[in-house]
Amino acid sequence: MIMKDNTWRKRRLPIPKRTSELIALIALLSTLFLFFYTSDLHSRLREMEVRRQPGDEEGFSANQLSSEAPTSTDMDFESSGVVQYYSDINRKLTESYVNTNVPDIEALNNTRKADKAVIFFNRVPKVGSETFAELLRRLSTSNEFHFTRDLPQKYEFVFLAKQDEFELAKSIANIPEPSVFIKHVCFTNFTEFNLPEPIYMNLVRDPVERIISWYYYIRAPWYLLARRQMFPDLPLPDPQWLKKDFESCVLEGDMECQYIQGDIANGISDHRRQTLFFCGHQQECLPFNTVGVLERAKMTVEKNYAVVGILEDLNTTLTVLEKYIPRFFQGALNMYWDQVNSFSNINRNPLKPATSEKVKDILRRNFTKEIEFYQFCQQRLYKQFRALRLTN
Repeated sequence: MIMKDNTWRKRRLPIPKRTSELIALIALLSTLFLFFYTSDLHSRLREMEVRRQPGDEEGFSANQLSSEAPTSTDMDFESSGVVQYYSDINRKLTESYVNTNVPDIEALNNTRKADKAVIFFNRVPKVGSETFAELLRRLSTSNEFHFTRDLPQKYEFVFLAKQDEFELAKSIANIPEPSVFIKHVCFTNFTEFNLPEPIYMNLVRDPVERIISWYYYIRAPWYLLARRQMFPDLPLPDPQWLKKDFESCVLEGDMECQYIQGDIANGISDHRRQTLFFCGHQQECLPFNTVGVLERAKMTVEKNYAVVGILEDLNTTLTVLEKYIPRFFQGALNMYWDQVNSFSNINRNPLKPATSEKVKDILRRNFTKEIEFYQFCQQRLYKQFRALRLTN
């Protein structure tokens, strides 16, 4: 017997609840894709129409994110403009790069201090660490070492209690040699637990660009979809939160985009503290953008880290890694450029709209110590490169 068309139409096919939620999420993300794309076009057109001068600070007092009195670094920003400030810093770095006597490579080589042939890459988020993790995975075959990375977590904790810190250090100390272990986590001091010290490495990035990248990364459709598939019980994000652009977040004083000096209550989850990954798990490492945390982080880099690379200068970073940690990074520079098309697309976010220099300047006034730490790591990397005495 042939079923009539109208009878077929009256039949209902049950749709599983989780499937319907997934369909709703995909529809929402598609809408966001169009929103970010058009927003990006609008931002680019606006930047072409209006070019702010480096010293133009109109509106800073009304939109200042921190109520703290300006430090000496802040005074420099106000008197000469943020862009001029960066130009002066880069000029000084270049002059020291050219004119300073060639440093001693042994004094800069912390690899020799390691007790085990194990790299601990306690990666900072949004500094190109996924690209470097994939590079190390491919190098593990040609250079014959074990590769281990932490699995995605439903809730990722980078700041650990003392017992958890000990358990992490103990698990890394027990992995076979030679090995690489990769995890988002703050600096962990193995000698404090009488455990063999690994080879520490990490990467850093311009703090302002990094925080903008993180803001849009956690709103990216593929990130949300991947998280939903891994952890189906996670709640769907608020559509208004997804649509909120970074510039409005900063200029309207949204709590998510307030970066206040000395604040310890906010910002662990958004990773605004790049210094935290080098300072450690102590309470003294929590205050945002303070001198104490800056100095602790710098001291840890000098004393413990073999190499801290710079995302903005991959050639120098890879060259220094090859020379200072050759057991693991031999051939890294050639491998990266031979396969650059596959590497350059890792975690790339084409939906990230442009952010104006006006907003970036506001952020730079609140990230002064974070910027200083980034510049310190940059200068150290160039010093390590100079010590190699490379002729080409």
